[in-house]
Amino acid sequence: MSATPIALRLRAQWLATRRPLSSRCLLLTRPRGSPVTHLSRRPFYSSSTEDTRASEPKIDNGSIFAPLDTFPRRHIGPNAETAEEMLRALDPPAKRLDDFVAQVLPSTILSSKDLKVEGPMPESGSMPTSEGGYSESQLLARLREIAGENKVYKSYIGCGYAGTRVPEVIKRNIIENPAWYTSYTPYQPEISQGRLESLLNFQTVITDLTGLAIANASVLDEPTAAAEAMTLSFNALPAARLKRSKKVYLVSHLCHPQTIAVLESRASGFNITIEVADVLKDNSKQVEEIGEDLIGVLAQYPDTLGGVEDFRGLVDKVHELKATFAVGTDLLALTLLTPPGEFGADVAFGNAQRFGVPLGFGGPHAAFFAVSEKHKRKIPGRLIGLSKDRMGDPAARLALQTREQHIRREKATSNICTAQALLANMNAMYAVYHGPNGLRRIAEKVAKMARVLAKALEQAGVEVKQPVAFDTIVVKKREAGLFAQKAAQLLLINFRVVDNETIAITIDETVGKKQIDEILRAFTTEEVDVVQLAEGLDAASNLPEMLKRTSPYLTHPVFNSHHSETEILRYMHHLQSKDLSLVHSMIPLGSCTMKLNATTEMVPISWPEFANIHPFAPMDQTRGYAELIGELERDLAEITGFHAVTLQPNSGAQGEFTGLRIIRKYQEQQPGKKRDICLIPVSAHGTNPASAAMAGMRVVTIKCETTTGNLDMQDLKAKCEKYSEELGAIMVTYPSTFGVFEPQIKDACDLVHQHGGQVYMDGANMNAQIGLCSPGEIGADVCHLNLHKTFCIPHGGGGPGVGPVGVAEHLAPFLPGHPLVQGVGGETGIAPVSGAPWGSASILPISWAYIKMMGARGLTHATKITLLNANYILSRLKPHYPILYTNEQGRCAHEFILDVRKFKDTAGIEAIDIAKRLQDYGFHAPTMSWPVANTLMIEPTESENKAELDRFCDALISIRGEIAEIETGEQPREGNVMKMAPHTMKDLLREEWDRSYSREGAAYPLPWLRERKFWPSVARLDDAYGDMNLFCSCAPVDTVEGGGMTGAAAPAPT
Repeated sequence: MSATPIALRLRAQWLATRRPLSSRCLLLTRPRGSPVTHLSRRPFYSSSTEDTRASEPKIDNGSIFAPLDTFPRRHIGPNAETAEEMLRALDPPAKRLDDFVAQVLPSTILSSKDLKVEGPMPESGSMPTSEGGYSESQLLARLREIAGENKVYKSYIGCGYAGTRVPEVIKRNIIENPAWYTSYTPYQPEISQGRLESLLNFQTVITDLTGLAIANASVLDEPTAAAEAMTLSFNALPAARLKRSKKVYLVSHLCHPQTIAVLESRASGFNITIEVADVLKDNSKQVEEIGEDLIGVLAQYPDTLGGVEDFRGLVDKVHELKATFAVGTDLLALTLLTPPGEFGADVAFGNAQRFGVPLGFGGPHAAFFAVSEKHKRKIPGRLIGLSKDRMGDPAARLALQTREQHIRREKATSNICTAQALLANMNAMYAVYHGPNGLRRIAEKVAKMARVLAKALEQAGVEVKQPVAFDTIVVKKREAGLFAQKAAQLLLINFRVVDNETIAITIDETVGKKQIDEILRAFTTEEVDVVQLAEGLDAASNLPEMLKRTSPYLTHPVFNSHHSETEILRYMHHLQSKDLSLVHSMIPLGSCTMKLNATTEMVPISWPEFANIHPFAPMDQTRGYAELIGELERDLAEITGFHAVTLQPNSGAQGEFTGLRIIRKYQEQQPGKKRDICLIPVSAHGTNPASAAMAGMRVVTIKCETTTGNLDMQDLKAKCEKYSEELGAIMVTYPSTFGVFEPQIKDACDLVHQHGGQVYMDGANMNAQIGLCSPGEIGADVCHLNLHKTFCIPHGGGGPGVGPVGVAEHLAPFLPGHPLVQGVGGETGIAPVSGAPWGSASILPISWAYIKMMGARGLTHATKITLLNANYILSRLKPHYPILYTNEQGRCAHEFILDVRKFKDTAGIEAIDIAKRLQDYGFHAPTMSWPVANTLMIEPTESENKAELDRFCDALISIRGEIAEIETGEQPREGNVMKMAPHTMKDLLREEWDRSYSREGAAYPLPWLRERKFWPSVARLDDAYGDMNLFCSCAPVDTVEGGGMTGAAAPAPT
């Protein structure tokens, strides 16, 4: 929608500052992709604690028409009075909020500009809020306008995405339920048993349907799952084969095109050659020709055009060469087809989207990944396993965490951090709700309708190119592109254009007789009796016998018990009740930013205009998405100080990989030696070195000062000089993972630039920067953001996430493109990193809404309050615990490290004991043993009010008193309240009580817990037992007793 010059002037005048039109306001209407230039005026928006009060609506003659439902006061926890109290309680106290901010941030990095975020337009009839942002009702009205620009046509495009009927009971109680979407990755299993059980159900669905031994709890999307299969194949090679100069991954030409494109992006970092070919041609002759250079083969089953083949002979040849065979597949099809594990596949992966998750313009969707017994300890991503708790009861947990990036760093085989847990839980509930018989009925209906359509088309004289194996019909049609355009214009339906003479049509569970008739009308004017054609059809009659499924699946009671809405509702609520989330208390995880996920932000993701659009739908049907995505990209560029932004990466770690691939592409075009050295501080996120290694860079570690936690500038200078001609980049987190704004960050950037390197800033801690400073102004060339942290997309119990990447102007040409959608990325963009052009597009309205409702002033004020909240907790805990790092003023950034290492010697207490005891107080633990072993990193956010901060502080102070009792000998070093934590109701209701502390002291250590008590559902887990006895599917029906169930004794042993 274009605006007149008058409208532009009015719009600018109604922004947060309410200043007259000036040259700076023209920035609001700069063309997309044009350089960002600003006039300096003051460092950042000045504000005080009264700004929170200022966002409260007032009724007077001047503002009677202003909206009352302003948003910042709903998002920011402390009010004006409590914020003043917190300033006075700081150590040392601060008089004013801006004075405090100046004590936290180095003066050298303060922004030279005010943020500008476009607010409501006066010509639309809206009045502005005091922050210049939208009110909640204004925001929803604007979103309705944007959604109206999207055209929800019926799509038969397929290509790895299919329509689905999302059960309303699952939609309302999972994806629209904050008890599910505000929880964190289940690192603390005692307060996470609900979603752990659900994810275990998901893993069972995958292992049962694929016929493989073990599956993980989801990965990002199908193409990145394919890339993980390739790297698993690479890492599974014998050592001698890894030394060969050429390593080939053979990919079927019938894999989805977006999968092949993403493989190219990942392969370059490992020096793997991708060869795309007909893998079955001439009895798989190409496999023999590649010989010892082969690391693996990838096929699609059913393939991208819907065909199925017998891969047994190919599998045998691949295994003779000690390579791996991976197959991309479809869960619904596997209810009818022979599972991959039964014909020898080592890896099976795919998109679980059609199990009850909307198309969402490409995501987020949970991909699945299953492997054979041989590869179970190399499987990427999260893995849920069964163990037992302190009382011997079975309990689920995250298994094999020694594979995690923060432990293995550059030796990690994958950089996966965020997965797609929330969507995997939807998939699991879809399977639980329908059960094995229901899923088979859906599959049979889809297959029969596809066969009916094929018969009807043939009857009408249309050439069907191949027998229909499951859900896809391929037909010959001259000028296929023009035909598809007319079908969309006249019948509001989308077909897939394979080439100029081929159309593909994919049927799904939402298709009925009406839709079949509409498809036929696109091809013929003849009347076809599809009801008669459907009589007597067998869903699998076109399949050869060796490809028909005969093995049972989903036999566990959980998939055969909850088929009424009453039962599934109670089951979901039962699981929900076991998990602690933001609906119960603050989650103070350092570097995780667990802030409010406001309902107004979340509402649009279920709207059909956003949820029901295929990622490859024609662009004239997705103008609303284009408008929203363009605005979000421009706002993020404004906030970060960069020239351009891509929203394609669907996790923070994917953002890291994307940014480094962009740098690699840029450096390859520079003269001189190969620049592949990546400098990474020892304090870096574990995904940093893993991402660098995946991008084909050599990691060199930079020291940090032991006293301040800051970068060791002498070591940085020495490494820059040593590797001057090979330096590609430095990865630095800002503020640092030690919780301080490093004062010499600009000097570090300048130093790296002087030696030809690029500066990559990890944006995990961006919540401490917005409006006060920016990566671009500091000197970074690239920065990824975490929309699931800083910009309010919920964590979902371990995903979804979005990891946009902002770049300086010289790197903009290299932003990732896409093979199926034009106009994505830069002119010479790198290969895509996600299957969909804009990654997890359907959750982008959440971050867009947050930015628009907060406005420029609201965003800046929120940053100040998040700094205040962290320093308030630090000041309260400082008399009781050592604080590891602060700046010269005694301030931290938005997080800080509580040093509890000394308690191991004085009381035998470690960080894990404090973490478990906090559960008895109703709190999730802070980040444990990272970035410093046996410490706790605490990060509140601006969303928590003073009362909640005080409850958390009171809990930790009370725990310090419990530790003191052990130190003085009042309590024993073993069997004390800390070592036995957390305490379940079952534990406390034992008939005998022979412990050194009381039941009341265990359950209610502080008075307010009697009113607000969250009970852990299991006692402390035995981690070592779980890893030694790996069992990763639904728990056996019988209770584990005695010595427990080992992997060897378990059904379907792993």
